[in-house]
Amino acid sequence: MPREVNMRVLLINTNRMKPPIAPIGLEYVAQALHAGGHTVKIVDLCWEEDWKTALGRFLGAESSDLIGLTLRNTDDCAFTSRQSFLADFQAMGEEVGRHSSAPIVLGGVGFSVMPETILSRVGAEVGIWGEGEWTIVELANRFEEKREFFDLPNLIWRSPGGWRRNPALFMDLRKLPAMERNWLDHPRYFREGGQAGIETKRGCPGGCIYCADPVAKGRNLRLRPPHAVVEELENLLAQGIDHFHICDSEFNLPPDHAMAVCQAIQDRHLGERIRWYAYLSPVPFPPQLARAMAAAGCAGINFGVDSGDEGMLRRLGRDFRPEDIGRAARYCQETGMAVMFDLLIGAPGESEESIGRTMEMMKRIEPDLVGVAVGVRVYPGTVLARRLEGNPQGGLVGGKDPGDPLFFIEPRIASKVFDLLDERIGGDRRFFFFDPARPERNYNYNANQRLAEAIRQGYRGAYWDILRRIRDPSTEAGPPEKESDVILQEPTS
Repeated sequence: MPREVNMRVLLINTNRMKPPIAPIGLEYVAQALHAGGHTVKIVDLCWEEDWKTALGRFLGAESSDLIGLTLRNTDDCAFTSRQSFLADFQAMGEEVGRHSSAPIVLGGVGFSVMPETILSRVGAEVGIWGEGEWTIVELANRFEEKREFFDLPNLIWRSPGGWRRNPALFMDLRKLPAMERNWLDHPRYFREGGQAGIETKRGCPGGCIYCADPVAKGRNLRLRPPHAVVEELENLLAQGIDHFHICDSEFNLPPDHAMAVCQAIQDRHLGERIRWYAYLSPVPFPPQLARAMAAAGCAGINFGVDSGDEGMLRRLGRDFRPEDIGRAARYCQETGMAVMFDLLIGAPGESEESIGRTMEMMKRIEPDLVGVAVGVRVYPGTVLARRLEGNPQGGLVGGKDPGDPLFFIEPRIASKVFDLLDERIGGDRRFFFFDPARPERNYNYNANQRLAEAIRQGYRGAYWDILRRIRDPSTEAGPPEKESDVILQEPTS
């Protein structure tokens, strides 16, 4: 039954990266609050030229009982640019405080990576780390009923002795309400961003030494019912969105759930109506899963393999071998799905030889695209961060203050890594770099003008695949209009 009295909750999307990505987590939280009987409104600062004026206008128009701000990314994750988003987030939080006396709660995946640091910067008293759907609903209930709330799981709060982080509760995703996906302007996000995100599960049991996903989402896999996933796809499809990216850390873990999702898509006859992309691990990736994904409309897979060198894979905590990478590429090629491999160059132990073996392998197995990131982002709470504490051997770059992105690059190759890459890659146009200094081969999506222009011209899908297709307009998968007539101009200085 609906609650007789409810809280007026205002949720604020602070992510202004372009091309724009709809804040799926914030929308899930809004749906949970609505199902809990509360009145919800989302203020989306993504579309505001002057966010400060917009906030004043929104907050002055009506009062709220609780205000939530979400932080999706702490920075752009690029060693070459190291752009932090925390100063803007802090300014937004302070601006909210100037216009409203309502309690402010912070959350989001980016917030969950370093919550105490961000709470201190913004001056807020309460945050939710990890999943927010259950905790924020219960927090709103407690505020409404004027009851104590400091025992809630996932809560971080300021006590007289400093910040207190309550234990995490990772919910059973079968208990999520049906996701209607009508809280945001999805048609506009699709026009200007080219895709929509969706989850089929949360959590990651992987042992990657650098990854912050287990910090924010837990290590235990929790699965959404396939029928709930497909119903959400249909809700977005009804709004004209037909290109999707699955936001799971690894869609194929576990493989039987991935198969069930593919089967549910086919059972609803959606395989011919939608195109989607996913992140996968090279194992387990049996050929029958590749065939099922292709039949269900999967257009491309991004494998975050990091390296093609066996020693580096072990150092990075990966659970597959180089031959698994080649096999995954072959299965994609046999089923017609585009394949991208993401590399992470410069982790502890990297050498000229390991870089050479990695590049030689990438050329040999011939993926459609290879993304090359130099430098490893060091996130608090990860295995890598613990190993590097008090590191006497150097290799750390940035991190002058808690809001400054911190990276590691192996000292033995730091001074020559870009020359090594240029030498090993040569003129192979399949290799793209997470480097704004290489605009014609840059796959740092933040403020990528070539990418934004391609989306305006009708390209849709995963950003790496759009960049691949504008590199080679003769490729089969293009925008709905005549791709052969689309010619992008090279950026000018």
